[in-house]
Amino acid sequence: MQAGIVGLGRMGANMARRLMRAGHAVVAHDAEPEAVAALAEEGATPASSLADLAAELVPHRVVWLMVPAAAVDATIAALLPHLSRGDVVVDGGNSHFADDPRRERDLANRGVFYLDVGVSGGVWGLERGYCLMIGGEAEPVARLAPLFRALAPGRDAAPPTAGRIPGASTAEEGFLHCGPSGAGHFVKMVHNAIEYGAMAALAEGFNLLAHGGAGAAGRAADAETAPLAHPERYRYDFPVADIAELWRRGSVVSSWLLDLAARALAKDPALAAFAGRVSDAGEGRWALQAAVETGTPAPVLAAALFERFASRGEDAFALRLLSALRREFGGHGERG
Repeated sequence: MQAGIVGLGRMGANMARRLMRAGHAVVAHDAEPEAVAALAEEGATPASSLADLAAELVPHRVVWLMVPAAAVDATIAALLPHLSRGDVVVDGGNSHFADDPRRERDLANRGVFYLDVGVSGGVWGLERGYCLMIGGEAEPVARLAPLFRALAPGRDAAPPTAGRIPGASTAEEGFLHCGPSGAGHFVKMVHNAIEYGAMAALAEGFNLLAHGGAGAAGRAADAETAPLAHPERYRYDFPVADIAELWRRGSVVSSWLLDLAARALAKDPALAAFAGRVSDAGEGRWALQAAVETGTPAPVLAAALFERFASRGEDAFALRLLSALRREFGGHGERG
């Protein structure tokens, strides 16, 4: 098949490469000409504009967007005049699921199909494949199945699940039509919120290991410092990187995220290269909003999201006020 890829960042470029490796023809466009030129050297057809991209694609066209959520509407608006009835636009970015039905309706008025596809795989997807969560009408989903199969990891990526009927769905191949418009991005939103919580649990657990020697450090004996009741219990100097490696083998918490943690700790056991500022792209906020609106308890996801806010200093004013209140009511000073 032929597909146009718009957005050649960390995900888009490697997705284009994986499609080409599977024998599909790719027309590539990006705001950065260097990104287009690099992919053209590997066999993609370069497009200097969205108009050029549409002209290089044979109807019925497939245009797969891998652009930031904030840029999707503008990209579709610029692309639409160059599309024809029966073409398919795929939003593979991390868009808000609530925007998808509107986009589907707008494109349907021009006879163009719209699919929302949550894509998971990160920078490793080129080799491992991409997990695809798809929303939209069944007909274009079926039409694009060869592209989905090329991008997905395939059945051999995981052993069969006991109790499942083999071949019951394409989920075993790494892609799934999750439902109507918005379903793909909803499932990806929840996926990323779970990711927030899982990452936070790993981070907090390893942080506790790193503080296992608190009893040997000594603490000030004054009215401002809570004493460590049993310092003799906390005199460990744990080889944190080795423990990460240990847990990868036979442990209940073994996972790909743990594999990545072990990899990072092997490179830099103190993680000195990182400041600890953790961004959020929006999926965690949307998932928490959905949890509130549906009355679904999600305390772990909420804590993980707020921890990311705190990592960026968004709690600095609150902490200063706490310190000020302690001084106001008790004359307590700050300690380093």
